[in-house]
Amino acid sequence: MEMLQRPLCEVATSVPGASGILREFNINFCAQGDVTLEQALKACGADVQEVSGKIRSVADETNIKDWSEYSSKELISYILERFHERHRQQLPELIMLATKVERVHGDSPACPQGLSALLRDVKADLENHMQKEEQILFPMLAGGMYPGGPISVMQGEHDDHLQTIADILRITNELQLPSGGCTSWRNLYLGLTELINDLMEHITLENYFLFVPERQVRDGSCCGCCQ
Repeated sequence: MEMLQRPLCEVATSVPGASGILREFNINFCAQGDVTLEQALKACGADVQEVSGKIRSVADETNIKDWSEYSSKELISYILERFHERHRQQLPELIMLATKVERVHGDSPACPQGLSALLRDVKADLENHMQKEEQILFPMLAGGMYPGGPISVMQGEHDDHLQTIADILRITNELQLPSGGCTSWRNLYLGLTELINDLMEHITLENYFLFVPERQVRDGSCCGCCQ
């Protein structure tokens, strides 16, 4: 399928680097996953050819994944390794950097006051969320069940995570490093950018690819009656 006609959920999760490009134009591919890339770019007034060209430039055909061809077990394995483990590595470092920036630059109007406390909450909430997936939901999906209730709970928590991302962006002035920002401040915002991109890809991959009954039926593991 031509890139412009691909749904945002596919572009953001299957093309390495595409999620960051989409976020540059404030395109929420988590909430608009079914919208095509062309429709999203036109809606936000972006130059369709310029942005799609950027995405094509980072799209290596050998690395593009068709998530619809992955079994639930394969997709879960990828999510655990690529996102769950990565989030657990990211947040302690970001909390440390945020604490340092707030302590050293607390008098600056640009200082992201309250960011370290927010990130501690993110770490606790995300760890709780991931444990519920790892201990309850993922084993059920891998075993051929489609537990609609637990899935709805996880999707609701995904919405909470997206609100938290909005809070991070508000506190950090959209991750704009102030003039003269120190190395720790710069590394903090670079790390937050990576966390946000990863978390949004993580949410999109689950909402639009893993948490769909069609996958269980296609895998031959669920007749669809357990929704």
